[in-house]
Amino acid sequence: MTFRLKGLVALLVAAGALLAGGGLYAQQKAISIATGGTGGVYYPLGGAMANVLSKYLPGIQATAEVTGGSVDNLKLIGTNRAEVALSMMDVAIDANKGVDKFSAGKIPVRTLMVLYPNRMHVVTIEATGINTMADLRGKRVSTGSPGSATEVMAFRVLEAAGYDVAFFRDLRRERLGVAESVNALKDRKIDAFFWVGGIPTAAVTDLGATPGVKIKLLDTADLVATMNKKYNDLYSTGVIKAGAYPGQAKDNAVSVVWNILVANAAMPDDMAYNIVKTLMEKNPELVAVHREAANFTLENQVPANSAIPWHPGATRYFKERGVKM
Repeated sequence: MTFRLKGLVALLVAAGALLAGGGLYAQQKAISIATGGTGGVYYPLGGAMANVLSKYLPGIQATAEVTGGSVDNLKLIGTNRAEVALSMMDVAIDANKGVDKFSAGKIPVRTLMVLYPNRMHVVTIEATGINTMADLRGKRVSTGSPGSATEVMAFRVLEAAGYDVAFFRDLRRERLGVAESVNALKDRKIDAFFWVGGIPTAAVTDLGATPGVKIKLLDTADLVATMNKKYNDLYSTGVIKAGAYPGQAKDNAVSVVWNILVANAAMPDDMAYNIVKTLMEKNPELVAVHREAANFTLENQVPANSAIPWHPGATRYFKERGVKM
């Protein structure tokens, strides 16, 4: 065999290897996980989920995407620009019904997993003189970023407290994410902010740890009964224990709603099954990133904890594990 022919053979072999490799790469499935802002809990948890799925599911490359929150996430699910998303239950119900921020049309959303309870934080600092929800009147208050579930629940809490949420004549409203809200409160550009999230939320921890700042959380548990008269017992009460954040001197009685992991109804059953199986069985790796993942238990995966229809792939996995679906 001549040198030129040997070179041609070697070139063809190399090309074949590249094509084979390209074929394998082409089989990779990219999965986008819609999360939230970088200062909250959704983003680190979504990042942990992406790492676990990429590590343990052959052919899957998952990425956590920064978003405005639940409203944006569900719209991404509806347009197939995200395969998986984290969402608060109340917003997912609106999306499934096609109401409020989803009046343009229903989103075919399905539950993959019940995640953890989201607690309403109404955050201020001692220097503002704000002690109760009534004290917010006339103040500069952030109700959450546009496209967030915080904004949705903040409206409902304020409405239950007797505030005008149609025109916001009762307070001066800002629309900031949790990290931006913390910075604005430190700079006294706002007096308080709403945030719905897990415990602890990094940005709120940062506020509490700021020298010269004394954090204060306002109670909202007393408003839950009024909220539930309009929203069909969707909300419950809970507590953010004293010391959950630096400088938090007492228990904070709060309103609570569950978070869920969702997908489009069109997701193949096997994919949904494998995503749920992997996240449940590799849960310790998620807990290592954020302790709220400890709530991803079989006991919480029951129909009563999600008013959104369950994806058949998820149902199959949980039935195999003995959960009555």
